[in-house]
Amino acid sequence: MYKLLVVVALFGCALAAPLNDDTITKFLANQDTDGTYAYDIEQASGIQIKEEGLAGHEARGSYSYISPEGIPVQVVYTADEYGFHPQSDLLPTPPPIPEEILRSIRYIQEHPTPEELADRAVRAQQI
Repeated sequence: MYKLLVVVALFGCALAAPLNDDTITKFLANQDTDGTYAYDIEQASGIQIKEEGLAGHEARGSYSYISPEGIPVQVVYTADEYGFHPQSDLLPTPPPIPEEILRSIRYIQEHPTPEELADRAVRAQQI
């Protein structure tokens, strides 16, 4: 009877234990002496991270996960001397520029003020 109680208690503890989604299921890493590197990591929760590059100069990679709303998210990116450049369908994009604003910009470019003309003359001499 005592053994049955212990077995049932252990079984109950096993069922009550939370599932650990942070478990790493894949870990590949490589770093060479010339500064190039690559890594590929996956977790049980579905998170995937991949990157390769030249240390301190450039990187390209991707990461993906499932959002709290259940939407799969994937981001592909590059990073270099010009910054971090992510690409994803879920990143916000600016709205289109209204036609009235585009016309205003064209008018300003075609009809510079006297100050703008003087500034252009100074800049032309600097080059």
